[in-house]
Amino acid sequence: MVTDRGLSRGRSEVEVVREALAGGATAIQLRGKELSGRELYEVGLDLRQATRQAGALLFVDDRLDVALAIGADGVHLGQEDLPLADARRLAGSELLIGITAETVEQAVEAERGGADYLGTRAVFATPTKAYREPIGIELLAEMVRAVSIPVVAIGGIKASNAREVLATGVSGLAVVSAVVAAEDVRAAAAELEEIVAAERRWVGGAG
Repeated sequence: MVTDRGLSRGRSEVEVVREALAGGATAIQLRGKELSGRELYEVGLDLRQATRQAGALLFVDDRLDVALAIGADGVHLGQEDLPLADARRLAGSELLIGITAETVEQAVEAERGGADYLGTRAVFATPTKAYREPIGIELLAEMVRAVSIPVVAIGGIKASNAREVLATGVSGLAVVSAVVAAEDVRAAAAELEEIVAAERRWVGGAG
């Protein structure tokens, strides 16, 4: 789950995250482009405690400095953020580094550059990524086939289309409004987790 203060119905990041974790979320990404570095740091410390208690991973969007300062598990960088090579030099091998790939070529380049995983451009139309054309299911599947590192899909993903996305072979789903904006965050997270678990059981059984 990716945090978004503007969608959280007045609830704090830590409130939403605790409920999402209780519903089965396995990783949290702290995203707050409108927050100062100090605010991100303070929120991040709270989320670090919550994720550790739940045995979940914590990533910070864009801000390598904040990720290192709070002891996050990873940082997620976009195409216009700090270059991957420099981020790896500063972070070392202990911090997971994810890169947003908007094309298959960028996905392959990120893997060659040492990214630990890939995030995608929005799969479906979404208000949080209104400035980007969605990549759609076919390009997502092509991206998954082109690399061997995990691919995490994001953008307009909800319970009604999660199975279609998982069928492309992605390693995980990242959601924002489907959970953050839900009236019952825990139930929304649990519904998605059940879908993911069921799809993985089916794939395992089919093998």
